[in-house]
Amino acid sequence: MLKPLVILLLLSAGVLSFLGLRGRQQTSAPPPEVRIGYFANLSHAQAVLGVSSGEFERAIAPAKLKTKVFNAGPSLIEALFAGEIDIGYVGPGPALAAHARSKGQGIRVIAGAAANGVAIVARSGSGIEKISDLKGKRVATPQHGNTQDIAARHYLVYELKQSGHDNVLPVPNAEQSGMMGRGQIDAAWTPEPWASRLVAETGAKIIAEEKDLWPGGEFALAVVVTTPEFLRDHSDVVKRVLAVHHEWTARLASEPAKHAGELGAALNGLTGKKLPPGVLEAALARVKFTDDPLEATFKIMGEWAYDLGFERQPARMGQLFDLEPLKEASRGAR
Repeated sequence: MLKPLVILLLLSAGVLSFLGLRGRQQTSAPPPEVRIGYFANLSHAQAVLGVSSGEFERAIAPAKLKTKVFNAGPSLIEALFAGEIDIGYVGPGPALAAHARSKGQGIRVIAGAAANGVAIVARSGSGIEKISDLKGKRVATPQHGNTQDIAARHYLVYELKQSGHDNVLPVPNAEQSGMMGRGQIDAAWTPEPWASRLVAETGAKIIAEEKDLWPGGEFALAVVVTTPEFLRDHSDVVKRVLAVHHEWTARLASEPAKHAGELGAALNGLTGKKLPPGVLEAALARVKFTDDPLEATFKIMGEWAYDLGFERQPARMGQLFDLEPLKEASRGAR
C-alpha cells in the first residue's frame, strides 16, 4: 500500500499538472467588451483593417468591441495601465518603458506587427541634404519618449555628437505638415504614411530611412501588447484577436497593393483627411508586415533609452515576450 505522504505528493503533483494544462485556458467569464488601442499609421494596418472589416468584432463576439485611436505610444501605454484598453499596438520604445516602470509585471508583447516604415523627411529650403545635416536642426518626432523620438535623439547625440537633444521637438503627426509648411520645423523623423504625406503636402523630401541605421537593415516598428492579467483571464479572447491579426499580417505581407484601397479608406475614416494620390503606395513599399516582434530591437532600443537617461538601467527582457498565444492562434488559422 502507498503511504499517506506518498499519496499526498502524487495528488499534489496531479493538481499542479492539471493547473499547468489549464494555464492557457479562459480562467474567468468572458469580458463584456474588448478594448483595442492603435494608431492611424501603416505600422498598425492589421488593427486598422481588423476593425474596419468587422473581423475583430466577429471574432470576439458575444463581447463588444471598443476601440481608441492614439497619436503615439506613451499615451497608449498610459491607457493600458489605467485599464482603459486591453490590447494595444505600440512601438518598442514605450513597451520597454512600460516594462521597466512596472518592474516586469505590467505588460506582455504577444506579437509583432510591422518592421521598418520610418523615414526622415527634410523641409524644402532647410539646407538638409543628408541625415548628417540634421545636427542643430529642429527635428519633429510624434511624441516625447516614443520609438521614433528615442531613435532620433540617440542618433543626434551619439552619431552626430551633439551636446544635447533639445532640438528634437515632439509634434503630433497630424500637426507636422502645417508646422513644416510654416517653417517651424526643419525635419521630421516619422512613421508612414505621415512621412510620404509630408512629401506630398509640403514639397519636402525623404533623405533617409531609419532601417539603414540598424544592423541588418531591419528593426521592429510596432508590436501587439496586453497586460499579464488580461492574458491570464481571457486567453481565449486574446487568441481570437491574434488569429485575425495573423491573417491580416499574411495578407499584407503577400499582397499589400491588393489591400491599399481598403486601407486608405479606413485611414481616411480615422483621420478625416484623404491621403494625396500615390502616398499610400509609396508608404507601403517602406513597411514590412510581420508577426515576429524582432526581439533584438528591444535590446538595442533599451540601451539607447539608458544612454539618453530615459531609463535608470539597460533593459532586462525578463518575461516581456509571451508568444505562445500567437503560436496557438496561427496554428488554428492554417
